Order: sequence, then C-alpha cells, then structure tokens
Amino acid sequence: MSSQIVFGRAVQILVSDGSSGVSMRGEGWPLAGASSGEPRLVVSGRKDGTIVGIKELADYLNVSIGTVSRALNNHPLVNAETRRRVLEAADELGYAPDQSGRSLRKGTVNSIALVLSTDRTSSQEAMIFMEISRSMQSVFRRFELDLMIHLNEPGQELNDRVRRVVERRQADAIVLVETRENDPRLDYLTKRKIPFATWGQSRSGGLHPWLDLDFEGAMTTVIDRLMDFGHRRIAMVSNDPGLMFDRLLQAAYQRELDTRGLPFRLVLETDPDEKGGYKVVERLLAAPERPTAVVFSDSRPAAGACLGFSEAGVFPGRDIAIASCSVDTPMAAYLSPGLTCFSVDLKRLGERLAEAVLSGMPRFAQEFGGKPIQEIFPLHLIARDSDAFQL
Repeated sequence: MSSQIVFGRAVQILVSDGSSGVSMRGEGWPLAGASSGEPRLVVSGRKDGTIVGIKELADYLNVSIGTVSRALNNHPLVNAETRRRVLEAADELGYAPDQSGRSLRKGTVNSIALVLSTDRTSSQEAMIFMEISRSMQSVFRRFELDLMIHLNEPGQELNDRVRRVVERRQADAIVLVETRENDPRLDYLTKRKIPFATWGQSRSGGLHPWLDLDFEGAMTTVIDRLMDFGHRRIAMVSNDPGLMFDRLLQAAYQRELDTRGLPFRLVLETDPDEKGGYKVVERLLAAPERPTAVVFSDSRPAAGACLGFSEAGVFPGRDIAIASCSVDTPMAAYLSPGLTCFSVDLKRLGERLAEAVLSGMPRFAQEFGGKPIQEIFPLHLIARDSDAFQL
C-alpha cells in the first residue's frame, strides 16, 4: 500500500485500521502501516467502482424507489418477500445509502471533524495525533459517531478549512488544535453556532469545551531541575508567541525567574522545526551573557539546537543544558544525549477530548453534566542526559 493516500472527488475513501473507524479527508496523509493493523481502503459499490444508490437498486429490481426505501427501512406495508428481494439485491450490488440525503433530512451527519495543519505537523507529531484519534474514536463509537480528519493544504489558512467543513455540512461538531490567544476560528464557529472543542486554551470563542496540557507546571519543573544543577542563566526559545501554549510557557518562564530572584532574561523565537533550532544556536552563543541552559517550547528545534551546539564545540549535557517542555517523541529518546522532556497519557487525552466535544453538543451534553468540559492534563518529567550535569 502506498504511504500516502490522496482523496479524489468522485469516491469517498475511508482509512480504517479494522476497528477504530477513524476516517480522513484532505490532500494526503503519511501513514506508517503495521503488519497486522495496516490501514486498508474500504470503498462501497460495484466491482467496477461505480457507486450503487437507491435509484440503481430500484432499476435493477424493476420496482419504484419508494418501494425500495420502505423495504430498507422495514416499513410494515412492505410484504416479507419484497423486503427479502430488496435486501438480497442490496447485498449483491453493494448498495451504499446516500448519506448526504439522509443528513439533509435529519440535520446531522453523525461525524466529528478534527482539523489539522500539514504545515506544522511532522511525522513524529502525526504519530501522536493518530494515537489520540484512535482514542477519540473509541468514545465516538459508543455514540454512533465517526471521526473525520480534515487536513489543510500547504499554505492554506486553517480558517479556510474550518469554513469549508461548516459550509458543506461535513460535521456535527469540530475539534481544533494549536489554538491562538486570539483565534478567529473559534469566533467564527461561535457565530455560526457550531459545537466545537479545542486542544488548547484561547481568549476567543466564549464559553466552550477545551483541554490543555500543564505547560506552566512543566516550566516550573524544568526551572527547578536546572537550578538544582546550579544554573542561573537560563534562556528560553519559543516558536510562535501567537500560539497559546507558547504564550503560557513564556509567561511561566518570566514568573519562575521573578519568583527566584534571577535577573537573567533571554527569550528568542525561531521556526518550529530542526532547522530553526539549528539556526538559533548562533544567536544564543553570541548573547552578551551566554546562557548555561536553554529551555525549548518544542522538541524539534531542541533537536536541531543539539546538533548546532555540538558542531560549535559546545556539547549538550556537558557544556550546556537543553530541555524541552513538549510531549515526548521517539526522536527525543534517540538523540545523543537523550532530550529531557515530558510525557502525557495520550490514550486518556484522546478519550477526554472526545468527551469534551460531546459535552458541547446539545444532544449529548446532559450525559456529561450539562456543562462544557475544561481540564488541564498533567505532564510528567522524562529526565534524560541533555541537561543532567552539575554546573
């Protein structure tokens, strides 16, 4: 199977691991297939790829569309023999119900949209989102809902993808990630009265369900650890101060240094990838007071910085301490030295994120107390060697 799935217009293609029910729409998504649970393509219709709808089924049986519809819905006025013929033909031809028509009649599509950005999502982060998605679907399955992952095109504004999902009625509710302090996507959904939940906090969107990670607690833990090793000149490197998690980390960094009476301050910004971390090393080494420790808001720039420092003859874990307040990835463990960062229960996070969006949907809200879920998930330190030396 190809490592990339591209979605056409004529046929809806579902990506399934055989049990999760997670489906995707978008420009393409890299998938790492496992031997037993490798995703497969599931397409309804004839062997030649033609979709069989109710009209084709009625023509095949030489009966009216109304008769087929009543038979499929077990209407009492349809005799048993007619119903048997309709069901057998539907099975033989691979009949696929017109979900768009049903949706218009019922006003729901029984799906939840998770909107992701391909601009910022690396293969490492994709693995995290896939784990979270599986856990979300395990909850949605109990409510007969499907999770649809919508990917924006490179360079496309995320608000454009959200607007498309809403205008095409592709979902009953939406889950957003990478929230900004002032996020027009949230205000748009609030105005359109579309239920939504976010992974991340924001000042936008009014009262809505959200989950977040305890970034402030992570910064406190890292600063405590670095000070125990004797560091007093601790710098911070962030990616995008507009993103809420970066804003929370910067505020926590300033607060922790103020609380401890440390006068040194150095906050730099760089691109959210390895190259950005590699490039920021030159600025860190050129600072009037060179820091002895650097805290990154993301593990990818931290990895790039490890290489940059090493090439400059300043070795992480020996000459400079490096830590990240981000969620652990396989890459972080296999750096040399391993990168100090944090873990979170991704399975529980995905389950709770699903429950959060359900808590904001009128037809399910009462099952979750009638109030939007708003919670901060704890992060747990994974202490490695990138910062483990006594100054």
